[in-house]
Amino acid sequence: MKPTPENLIKIVLAGLLLLCIFHMLYGYYQLFKYIAMVGFAILAYYEYERKNIPLVIVFVCLAFLFQPFSKVAFWFLNGHTTNLRNLILLISLQPSKEFKIWVFLPRN
Repeated sequence: MKPTPENLIKIVLAGLLLLCIFHMLYGYYQLFKYIAMVGFAILAYYEYERKNIPLVIVFVCLAFLFQPFSKVAFWFLNGHTTNLRNLILLISLQPSKEFKIWVFLPRN
């Protein structure tokens, strides 16, 4: 399988999310917010070109969640559980020959 820019962005974001689980310096989390916001915005654009609107909404919401300009705090979300959920989402969106995990709607 030839790696596409979209898959590389997902792999990099998944790796950075995995590092967020561990105790890192505060500057890493700030840098991660910038990288995640840009990465999720690019993924939303790729999905918009494919007319996959449910994933566009998901990636735009994730870009908003990780934007570094103002704090977005949800009292019901722990930082580690949010990172794990997003990590699982990014891994499940990787294309595979053996099986496909449909997150929202199957693509036509």
